[in-house]
Amino acid sequence: MRAPGSDQGWISGFLDAMAAEQGAAENTLASYGRDLSVYLEWTRDQALSFATAQRSDIEAFLIACDTQGLSVATRARRLSAIRQLFRFAFDEGWRDDDPASAIRGPGRARKLPQSLSEEQVDGLLAAAQQTGRTDKDRLRNTCAIELLYASGMRISELVSLPAAALRGDPQMILVRGKGGKERMVPLSDMARVSGSAWLVIRDHADADLVAKGARPSPFLFPSRGKSGHITRTAMYLAIKDMAVKAEIDPSMVTPHRLRHAFATHLLSGGADLRSI
Repeated sequence: MRAPGSDQGWISGFLDAMAAEQGAAENTLASYGRDLSVYLEWTRDQALSFATAQRSDIEAFLIACDTQGLSVATRARRLSAIRQLFRFAFDEGWRDDDPASAIRGPGRARKLPQSLSEEQVDGLLAAAQQTGRTDKDRLRNTCAIELLYASGMRISELVSLPAAALRGDPQMILVRGKGGKERMVPLSDMARVSGSAWLVIRDHADADLVAKGARPSPFLFPSRGKSGHITRTAMYLAIKDMAVKAEIDPSMVTPHRLRHAFATHLLSGGADLRSI
């Protein structure tokens, strides 16, 4: 395949292939795009191009990132994007070699993930029932936090969950994760109760909008925004409000930490590690 005529074309071709062939999520593609754009800007300053860049050039870029004081995680992420771009270029025949293949990334310090205690999670779940300006908001927030904790879902998976996933009071639901991969996750009794209560209010509000000429929403947590569902940012801020009401340091409470709590509490309760 003939190489694009510009470095920006290399990035676009790579991202298009990632989206089409690997089903990469929008967030992943956006992250690759940002990191590769930074690298592109640096190559232009150095009068280099993707077609001519050598291993020493890529290493010089990483040294420049280090000099800027960027974190190990940021430098490792940028190198990962560059590696994948050049591997793709080699596979497509845009280059006869892969200049990034032998470059070792900066070592990452291994940290044990912090978690929330069961008492803290109980306080957070109770606070959710008081978080929100209206009864509808409070029911939505309660359903959302119960689902996050009961299932170990990512925040992006939660906000885009279809309403159909909770219909029929299921004990497990199908979740579409990174790269379009699907998995079954369990629901607790409380998550099922709060989910059923939220569906009643959600369906009533949706019916009112349809009566006014709007289309019915497929999402469990619908919104008038471009995506059609509540944003990750809005849900993230709601979780911070719950933490404040539960008298927990908001910096300790994140959707990702709830995922760790989900796994940690299952393990302490005797669940099989491989199943988790």
